Amino acid sequence: MRVRDCMTKDVRIAMPDATLRDVAQAMASLDAGLLPVAEGDHLIGMVTDRDIAVRGVAMGKGPETPVRDVMTSDVKYCFDDEEVSAVLQNMGDIQVRRLPVLNRDKRLVGIVSLGDLATNGEAAHAGEALGGISQRGGEHSQTTH
Repeated sequence: MRVRDCMTKDVRIAMPDATLRDVAQAMASLDAGLLPVAEGDHLIGMVTDRDIAVRGVAMGKGPETPVRDVMTSDVKYCFDDEEVSAVLQNMGDIQVRRLPVLNRDKRLVGIVSLGDLATNGEAAHAGEALGGISQRGGEHSQTTH
């Protein structure tokens, strides 16, 4: 199975100058914990609800702080034509629960989550990925930034 077969295609994007309040409200209305951040059609970062809490609120940043101040700019992604099993392995290795999905022209076409992959026939691989994701620390640890 390919990522394009199970990803979420309707993706809302945050602008880097959007406030933490705006992004948090968008996440709440979407029932999502992550938004891609883009300038024009160029993906420049990702922001999660945890980024807002740990890099924002915990560091004394207010609701009017621009999202660029708390986003992760080192964006990890996958391609829509990749095999789900390979993407799950990568998610476990890099310790992330969600990835933006790009086409081969490097345009954002979706988001794929561990849950998307687990509910689409890849439960065994998803469990292995979750084991890697759940390890403490790693490249995307909130305390390493």
